[in-house]
Amino acid sequence: MIKTSDFNFDLPQELIAQTPLSRRDASRLLTLDKVTGQVGHHHFYELPEFLRPGDCLVLNDSRVLPARLIGHRPTGGACEVLLLTDKGEGLWECLVRPGRKLRAGAQVIFGDGELTATVEQELADGKRLVRFHYRGIFLEVLERLGKMPLPPYIKEELRDQERYQTVYSKVVGSAAAPTAGLHFTPELLEHIREMGVKVCYVTLHVGLGTFRPVKEENILDHEMHSEFCMISQETADIINATRQGGGRVICVGTTSCRTVESFAAEDGTMSPRSGWTNIFIYPGYRFKVMDALVTNFHLPESTLIMLVSALAGREHVLAAYEEAVKERYRFFSFGDAMFIS
Repeated sequence: MIKTSDFNFDLPQELIAQTPLSRRDASRLLTLDKVTGQVGHHHFYELPEFLRPGDCLVLNDSRVLPARLIGHRPTGGACEVLLLTDKGEGLWECLVRPGRKLRAGAQVIFGDGELTATVEQELADGKRLVRFHYRGIFLEVLERLGKMPLPPYIKEELRDQERYQTVYSKVVGSAAAPTAGLHFTPELLEHIREMGVKVCYVTLHVGLGTFRPVKEENILDHEMHSEFCMISQETADIINATRQGGGRVICVGTTSCRTVESFAAEDGTMSPRSGWTNIFIYPGYRFKVMDALVTNFHLPESTLIMLVSALAGREHVLAAYEEAVKERYRFFSFGDAMFIS
């Protein structure tokens, strides 16, 4: 049995990064050899030194929805609505608070009233079906009124909303950022391309389930959340050509990894696809496509540290995390990065 507690580690609270660095690629980069477990200490702007012509980088171009709406009820009481799933025609599945005040039929007003909402139905897990009323384009209204839905471990307010977006984010739909990509700058990506490394994109819309803790002691009893993802013909062609040419497929972030591994044929061949994935990658998994991974440091006992352990081995990963704690690396969304190869 693989136990959840096998993926625990001690993390001092003060190492959880609360704000992004002023320069994206100035974050630190811990390199980990997945075979030997050897660790190196670098900075993210040095990543090109570990790439080779003929490799390809797979990035997730999903863009975070400014899905946190702060409003008030007609009586004046403050409330908050978090958008989860678009059901079409202004109807969204949402989390609300205070839940006891936002029952079916409740009204909410946002901003100066340019956006209003009605709670239509109460769902399981405290969720609500909420109908929004507005003029114009909903995403534009959201850009004006919404805030970034930062992870629960970040307590500070984000001054610049774009710092929770990757510089290549394009397709709106995530409830959380694919954070491994936050370290890239346009200049760094251009430098990588000039080296002869191909850069291609997949889309996986990150759900809030990514923060859900594993509560089962046997990890096989954990029910994995589903997320929508897409891969284009162009990206499939680049990945296939990279593998045929002997280059490495390097995923940026666990979301890119989950997308390519979900859609790959048994022999690792990619073709264009879209759909939902609930793939759960843990030690013992045989990777069909991914050779190396750029990733941030993950929460203890999370499905993401299990995925990283599937690639590099649990002992190597936990030893690297112990080293990162000792060297005072910054952890989680706004923290430092790892390159596992």
